[in-house]
Amino acid sequence: MNRKIVSAAAAAITGAGLVTAIVLTPSASAGQTGSESEQVQSEIVTALSRDLKISPDQARTRLAGEQQAAKADSALKTRLGSSYAGSWLDATGTTLTVAVTDAALEDAVRAAGATPKTVARNASQLDSAKLSLDAKASSAPKAVPGWYADPITNSVVVLANAGGEAAAKSWATASGVPADALRVETSLETPVPLIDVIGGNAYTFGSGRCSIGFSVEGGFVTAGHCGTTGTRTSNPSGSVAGSSFPGNDYAWVRVDAGNTPRGLVNRYPGTVPVAGSQEAAVGASVCRSGSTTGWHCGTIQQKNASVTYPQGTVAGLTRTNACAEPGDSGGSWLAGDQAQGVTSGGSGDCTSGGTFYFQPVSEILSVYSLRLVTSGSNPPSSTTTTPTGPTTSNPPSGTWAAGTTYAAGATVTYGGASYRALQGHTAQVGWEPPNVPALWARS
Repeated sequence: MNRKIVSAAAAAITGAGLVTAIVLTPSASAGQTGSESEQVQSEIVTALSRDLKISPDQARTRLAGEQQAAKADSALKTRLGSSYAGSWLDATGTTLTVAVTDAALEDAVRAAGATPKTVARNASQLDSAKLSLDAKASSAPKAVPGWYADPITNSVVVLANAGGEAAAKSWATASGVPADALRVETSLETPVPLIDVIGGNAYTFGSGRCSIGFSVEGGFVTAGHCGTTGTRTSNPSGSVAGSSFPGNDYAWVRVDAGNTPRGLVNRYPGTVPVAGSQEAAVGASVCRSGSTTGWHCGTIQQKNASVTYPQGTVAGLTRTNACAEPGDSGGSWLAGDQAQGVTSGGSGDCTSGGTFYFQPVSEILSVYSLRLVTSGSNPPSSTTTTPTGPTTSNPPSGTWAAGTTYAAGATVTYGGASYRALQGHTAQVGWEPPNVPALWARS
């Protein structure tokens, strides 16, 4: 964080209706020992260093600062009320700016360790202007791949492919966006849902493959374009209990008995624990996990973005530069150990880069009244039954077999290679060691 936020580490900052304490010392996630927490932190730092092209020390400083920025922003959002106009971190992730429409509240922002900026429109007004575009999404020009409310410029930004800028402006103006609140930006984006029909190892439905987002009690959340309500899934087996796409891009799958939701996310190899779902700020670093391309990191660029796919427009997405590819759809987005959302789609790939979007997890949990499974929490017993077939509590070695219960550290052979179990689980068809790097590491 900037020096103001760092200096707040030793004291509670108090304002009219605002009480916030900034503490930069990270604590271990529930259910983790100190050494486990340090290992996870080290792995996240390594990924951030690689993808953001910063040093490990810069990555650690960034993570600590972003954690406190999220808490300060949440408190300020409540304190500032209708004067709150959004927030963002700078390119280094160390300075939090909070926009306000009432200059008299700038001191309250400074007291929380953030930098104030007085603007003309509050967050609700920006969102209202953007909603007017959402209402006219079906009439958007083909050259418009998306739009979003941008707190940094205090405007609604409409993206337009080259040559379509005039049509984009005309459509946005006719939709009711005030001229002084509108910005049209030329974009190379051509977003499509990230779904791969060739099959794979995360979870499958019919002839398609997507990625699990986050475990919830009774199942997991994922992208809505991965299957309509009632669609059957495999590996893990279950059925889509609720789905919305387009308009939104979220779904949740109720898994069959014998599948156990865990508060973990694949890091390829190994896992990262999920401790909660505190929303990160614009400008914060974020990492994504998916069954096609594994683990990649970037930063949050905008929130509440609308994207027009060939199937229709999806609103309320978060825009990032962390890459993804077909088959990664539905996969997890994390800020540190905090769940952020599930992969929706994007424009580009992990070779050339591009722009990519996720559906915030908070909305999915709210809409379906779901409860996130976090590291250290126990999944409900209704989702855990004794598997059929032979089982052992901890076989020291041997050939992998579906129906066998393996403990962390157990070793097996499969296809002539040796593998070590990374976490306890009951093996199922489709979870062969080469197919699930979250469960097995080649030894």
